[in-house]
Amino acid sequence: MKIYLKKAPYLLFLLVIPLLAKIYQLLNLGAQKGLDLSTPLDHAIPFVSIFIIPYILWYGYIFCYLVYFCFKDTKVYLKTLILIVVAEFICFIIYFFFQTTVPRPSLEGNDLLTSMVQWIYKKDRPYNCFPSIHVLTTFAVMLASLHIKNKHLINNLCIHITGGLIIISTLFVKQHVIFDMIGSMYLVSFLFGISFERLYLRVPNKSETVYVENK
Repeated sequence: MKIYLKKAPYLLFLLVIPLLAKIYQLLNLGAQKGLDLSTPLDHAIPFVSIFIIPYILWYGYIFCYLVYFCFKDTKVYLKTLILIVVAEFICFIIYFFFQTTVPRPSLEGNDLLTSMVQWIYKKDRPYNCFPSIHVLTTFAVMLASLHIKNKHLINNLCIHITGGLIIISTLFVKQHVIFDMIGSMYLVSFLFGISFERLYLRVPNKSETVYVENK
């Protein structure tokens, strides 16, 4: 219990997430005409409303696994958070100078799944698409989890199966296209190498302070 209390203050760094969300909203106005990056393969992917479930699960997935990382391995937690923050700021710069959009289907019916899709469509306008924040953060968590030791098999499967469903859900609910997904995964892979291989981070004990330096 004592070790958990010692690590709990690091959860305050999660307050950066609402700040990132606010910046995203400011760039989600679609003031300029967005470029459509969809391909014939994207048009061949059907709209499947049930995928809105893993799409919405993303909100809990990111938060829960960051908290899990914090208590399981604080270094992994901090590096993952740094990775996400840097990657999202790069995305924001791209959104500002290179705005894209995704054609959305006409929704029919008033069943629960359709209503959930309508809610997402209303909450998140079809801009800020390339790269995908949904894919970016999910893939970052999936890669970071590889550095968590002694994970239970079920937990390991949950991280990757749920993460995989979240990523492909962006295509099936027509929130993103294939280029958005690939762009996010490429960006995360590049930054992951820097964050986890080149960045030295020391987690303090008691009165020590945190410092970060490049090798």
